[in-house]
Amino acid sequence: MQDGIMDAYLDRIGATRPDRPDLAGLRHLMERHLLSVPFENLDYHLGEDIFMDERVLEKIVTKNRGGGCYEVNPALSFLLTSLGYEVDILPGWVHRPGGLLGPFQGHLALRVKADGRDWLVDVGFGRNSRFPLDLSSREAQQDPHGEYRLQDAGDGAVDVYLNGNPLYRVSDRPVRIEDFAPTLWWYRTSPESSFLQALFCSIRTPDGLVTLKGNTQMSRVAGSERSKHTLASEEESFEAYRTHFGISLDKLPEEPAGGVTAGVRTE
Repeated sequence: MQDGIMDAYLDRIGATRPDRPDLAGLRHLMERHLLSVPFENLDYHLGEDIFMDERVLEKIVTKNRGGGCYEVNPALSFLLTSLGYEVDILPGWVHRPGGLLGPFQGHLALRVKADGRDWLVDVGFGRNSRFPLDLSSREAQQDPHGEYRLQDAGDGAVDVYLNGNPLYRVSDRPVRIEDFAPTLWWYRTSPESSFLQALFCSIRTPDGLVTLKGNTQMSRVAGSERSKHTLASEEESFEAYRTHFGISLDKLPEEPAGGVTAGVRTE
């Protein structure tokens, strides 16, 4: 991996290059990533290709964009690997409403070794932690985004809970990024795909979250305060993407027919 693109990546997220691949550096990089790179699915509604390999770096670094778990987590894995971290790609299943479990490899997360322990690193779920989670602990892990807890699910898998609610299940058996190609194809083409049923762009702030659902439904969480409003014009939508997410668009993505409240939860 060329140092130039990785230096640009660090500049993109406002991060300092760690002196060594330790936990302190990992915490810093993960936090800066979450505060700088949006969790978004605009390209699903702009008709653009989705890349999981090193081509995703052009989107994240050069074009100042974000993406879903199949994009931002691989991108972060390339950065971490270039900095000397040992990184595995872990497949997961997303917990659905009603106690259902989504398909295998419906989620992609990272296992990163630092300071002699394995850490769950995830910047592509919307409700993921701000800092790495200790994969060996079954105690509550406090985070700025809430209380996380890992629970054994059998056969080496672990369920991730936030404030007592299940988020996803992750396997301890690493796979390759290219193994997700069939699932990515499903997300890109199936009418049942949550990424096609909803249009969203969301980014964490130091004290909350800013989300744009569809091209018009803005919401903000700042500490204990919550606010919502509707953007009144295309000009306001373009400005919102630029101001809140750093994204400059030539055209607005098409809103899904099912409405802006369906699909992936970002809060």
